Amino acid sequence: MIKLQDYLNKIDHVVLNPEVNVENVELNTGYVSDLLSDVMGSAKDNMAWFTIMRHMNVIAVASMADIPCIVFGKNTPPEQAVIDKATEEGIVLIKTSLPVFDAAGVLYQLLHQD
Repeated sequence: MIKLQDYLNKIDHVVLNPEVNVENVELNTGYVSDLLSDVMGSAKDNMAWFTIMRHMNVIAVASMADIPCIVFGKNTPPEQAVIDKATEEGIVLIKTSLPVFDAAGVLYQLLHQD
């Protein structure tokens, strides 16, 4: 398990809702998917979700599945209403210039280093 901040230190990023404290988030896995039902069925504790989907349903799924962090690849931030809802739900939103594959790969490497 790693702290979200340790992951953020390794990527080019912007925390879209800094009101949610990243220091409280720990990660032990990640998941890459743009299919909401797939994410709902595959969610695990302390999971970061990597996606390019930016609509309000992403926040609903993350909230229902207790996903603490969503990473938007390819500099694809959601609208302010989505950011506001995530803040209300306590979900950290991160935008990175990295493609989703690369952003997830960095987390994978951090979680599996010896």
